[in-house]
Amino acid sequence: MTSIRTVLAGTLLAGGALLTAAVGLSSASAADESTAPAATTPSGGHWHHHRGGMLHLYSKLGLTTEQQASIKSIMTAARPQMKTMHQQMMANHLKMLQTSPSDPNYASVVAEVAQSNATLASQRTTQASELAAQAYAVLTPTQKTQLATLQAQWAAKAAARQTAQ
Repeated sequence: MTSIRTVLAGTLLAGGALLTAAVGLSSASAADESTAPAATTPSGGHWHHHRGGMLHLYSKLGLTTEQQASIKSIMTAARPQMKTMHQQMMANHLKMLQTSPSDPNYASVVAEVAQSNATLASQRTTQASELAAQAYAVLTPTQKTQLATLQAQWAAKAAARQTAQ
């Protein structure tokens, strides 16, 4: 049976990854003008393979300056909500860390945190899908086809890593 702390840690890591994507895209420093658009984030910074989950695939699509600006504005607009969700998840995590299993209210704290994290996970999933849809709408039909191919390759690699474990 998985402990609640393990579940919370996983939830926090997933939320942190999504927040990192939004924050990284909205606050990355401007890139050198000589950098090709395909190698940069919409905010002008460099996209790293580990940052932003599958969003890094956009760096391989040859986005125009206008597309990069559009995606940056999408991510920037989402940043406050993502930050709030992250702060709520951190507060839940701290609440669990500060509550001892010997505390008479432990079960109610666990239930409260579990319910809160379930709501936050749902909100995070919805927010991520909305951001993905908005970013996808910026792409040309050719880029959408290329993205589908890249996503299939990414999924195959992820599946291979899963089976190797």
